Amino acid sequence: MKASKSKEQGSPVKKFGLRLPFSGVLPLFVLAHFSHHLVNALPVPLLPMIRSDFALSYTRSGFIISAFSLSYGIGQLPAGWLADRIGSRILITIGICGVALAGLLVGLSQTYIMLIVFLALMGVLGGGYHPASPPLVAASVEPKNRGRALGFHMIGGGASFFLAPLIAAATATAWGWRGSFIALAIPAMLFGIVFYILLGRWADMKRAEPTVLSSYSQTLPTPRPVRHLVSFIILSTVSGAVTMSVISFIPLFVVDRFGVSEGAAAALIAVIYSAGLWVSPLGGYLSDRLGRVPVMLVVCFIAGPVIYLLNLVPYGLGIGVVLVIIGIITYIRMPTAEAYIISQTSEHRRSTVLGIYYFGSMEGTGLLTPLLGYLIDQYGFYLSFTIAGVTLVAVTLLCALFLWGKSD
Repeated sequence: MKASKSKEQGSPVKKFGLRLPFSGVLPLFVLAHFSHHLVNALPVPLLPMIRSDFALSYTRSGFIISAFSLSYGIGQLPAGWLADRIGSRILITIGICGVALAGLLVGLSQTYIMLIVFLALMGVLGGGYHPASPPLVAASVEPKNRGRALGFHMIGGGASFFLAPLIAAATATAWGWRGSFIALAIPAMLFGIVFYILLGRWADMKRAEPTVLSSYSQTLPTPRPVRHLVSFIILSTVSGAVTMSVISFIPLFVVDRFGVSEGAAAALIAVIYSAGLWVSPLGGYLSDRLGRVPVMLVVCFIAGPVIYLLNLVPYGLGIGVVLVIIGIITYIRMPTAEAYIISQTSEHRRSTVLGIYYFGSMEGTGLLTPLLGYLIDQYGFYLSFTIAGVTLVAVTLLCALFLWGKSD
């Protein structure tokens, strides 16, 4: 009995599980996620300042966002494939340090073309993080807690998208939008180096204790028809792409419609991402308990009408509530999607499938953002946001035909 008790106290479940909110390797990945997004979270809140500097239309402003999104999506495909074959450590580190390096170059860019090129480089170099990290996070806990673990991992991304607009608003006032990129790129680069060392030590410990991850990472998924996985990925990617395209124009929307200052507009975007600090663990928990598919369908059905509400609410409390709801939808959807994909794919293909998923989401955002900008140029915000909301509801209804009644 003593030996059994001692074994339990030193077990991988105790050491790497989620008995406490943050335990084992999970805090390291939360910090890694934070560092990865610290710099690439800047273009949206700084878009009004960049627009003024280069005298851009809505369409050309949209290309600033799409330059990163399109290349970020393209980078996911080879990165996911490589992560399944050479390991995740290098891909994740490049995803942090590469984004920081490109951020420094963005801060040094002097023309619109240079800015586009360096944002595209940022996307390519950053493409390895998301396909490589969720499988490691999910493998460190029991399958029943995967959604919750991935939700805690999302806190890092939510924190960076929450803090980056606030920091950008302050630093850009003093040093300009270029100074914001440079100021945040340096600490991100330093953490990327530290992360590489710490993850190497964790890998050594994993090899010394071979049971640490094997019982979890080798859990086979429950077979499901491929059409369910495809429908789920389409639903999540379209929802994410439409929502992110709308979010990209919110700073310009409040500047031009309500006369808000560019600095205040940059800070306002933090309202959306504040949800990432508390909603993502809840979203992961709900997906563990209620099922991934029901949770995804509910948030996608809500997203369309909420986007339309941007046209109706006044500035102040009204717009603040809508932005918080958009954040809640976003941070429930993301861990739910990752948990579903991981549960439906074998271990040696998870990063590859996640790469396909993030490719679709980022490419969708990259294509839809300038298209939405064109619609705004031609027809204004009201009709453009209405079209975005209706499109999302229609896609959700179509995908629900294939997913209705499924729970995982």
